[in-house]
Amino acid sequence: MNKELIIRSGSSTDFALLKDGKLIELHKEEDDSNFAVGDIFIAKIRKAVPGLNAAFVNVGYEKDAFLHYHDLGPQVSSLLKFIKRVSTGKAKEYSLKNFSFEDDINKHGIITDVLKSNQSLLVQIVKEPISTKGPRISSELSIAGRYIVLVPFSNRISISQKIESSDEKERLKRLVKSIKPKGFGIIVRTVAEGKKVAELDKDLQNLVGRWETMCKKLYKAHHPSKVLGEMNRASSILRDVFNDTFTSIVVDEEELYNQVKDYLQEIAPKKESIVKLHTSKTPVFEKHGIERQIKTSFGKTVSMSKGAYLVIEHTEAMHVIDVNSGNRSNKAKNQEDTALEVNLISATELARQLRLRDMGGIIVVDFIDMNNADNRRTLFNHLREEMKDDRAKHKILPPSKFGLIQITRQRVRPEMNIKTREENPNGGNGEIEAPIVLIDKIKVDLEKLIKKEYKKITLSAHPFIAAFLTKGFPSTRFQWFFNHKKWVKIIPRDAYTYLEYHFLDENGEVIKL
Repeated sequence: MNKELIIRSGSSTDFALLKDGKLIELHKEEDDSNFAVGDIFIAKIRKAVPGLNAAFVNVGYEKDAFLHYHDLGPQVSSLLKFIKRVSTGKAKEYSLKNFSFEDDINKHGIITDVLKSNQSLLVQIVKEPISTKGPRISSELSIAGRYIVLVPFSNRISISQKIESSDEKERLKRLVKSIKPKGFGIIVRTVAEGKKVAELDKDLQNLVGRWETMCKKLYKAHHPSKVLGEMNRASSILRDVFNDTFTSIVVDEEELYNQVKDYLQEIAPKKESIVKLHTSKTPVFEKHGIERQIKTSFGKTVSMSKGAYLVIEHTEAMHVIDVNSGNRSNKAKNQEDTALEVNLISATELARQLRLRDMGGIIVVDFIDMNNADNRRTLFNHLREEMKDDRAKHKILPPSKFGLIQITRQRVRPEMNIKTREENPNGGNGEIEAPIVLIDKIKVDLEKLIKKEYKKITLSAHPFIAAFLTKGFPSTRFQWFFNHKKWVKIIPRDAYTYLEYHFLDENGEVIKL
């Protein structure tokens, strides 16, 4: 399995994560993104609302951030005491070894018992502003590193559930206990598996340093203001997804290339050589086939192999995805086998689409009905396996009697929504699919015709499309010939609209698809 990270700079920085050449994640870092998940702000409580058991907090966004009682964290009283002492200059010591903690707040308490209007509070962004809602925040702070997460005002040590070995969990717990500073809790991340104490300690010291740097900013700090920013997106993506399976990281801008190289030198020196600077005149996303994949992956309809396709609809409350088999000939013995085959292909694409678009909330998937309970179980297990690498928290319910599978997936950022439809080049009203999608449609239709063993196939198309299919070496037509051992005659037709095409048989008759 090859994993590649392709980074494109510009007015925004785009990150494409490829698995065996297929696009599985796409991230965009806007230069003016002031509210990223993980950022910590010193803010003022605008108003505590007992009816909602929550407070609205001014973090500098056009709409106040929402802070629920359950997001305060049990040690919020200690946090408030610490902020008051540091911001007034009474405390110059930022480690918590000599700090006297307050009692935990009541789990079922009321917001007004803890917070008051105009009170200063450190809050962390846990969900970026989405649609009409302001950011969701928490005052249970955490600072993420490569191997561990530092949690101030806690004494707990937690080990990632994805580490399965009980011996390894015990080993990590023992190591972390020996280096943990007083007053801080630690969460051990999955990538810490097998690591030595020196690597964990180096990561810990870096996080403690970031905490102290943040605390220095609190004295006479302007409210609201960001006191600890999440690291740049390139580093945070590498921190969260990088592992030994990565084979290549390609960057098209020298400064960013150096940043990535420096960060990789810090976290995985042996892998530093996989970072490459893209110097070709061909744009980096074009070179690696990413632009094409974006155009074909973000529409309402997503095509898959063997003629199957997904239809993705969005409502205010949820996402609805319909699985269709398409008009396909299948050699499977019966309808049940066909349904299982299409459903398994669709489950793989569905897992990719959820990560690619970063879809969250409630997702309902209408798979093709299957009567066999074993087949339904096979589908459910396959979907869970495909979503195993998804970093967003998610839960999948088994198929219902109607063939529906319900998924909930954590949403912390706005969904990645890329416009794939374009203005109609024929001058008509409305929009059309991107022309690159047309080439894929022609290819799928051609494969269907070749299976029907026509003696001669001719394609009539608009002159622009005909030129695209025949230009260069090897041209698209040559690639068809290499793959199918069938030569397709291509005739340009001036009378055709831009996206119009027809296949003709040996008698010059239009073949109905």
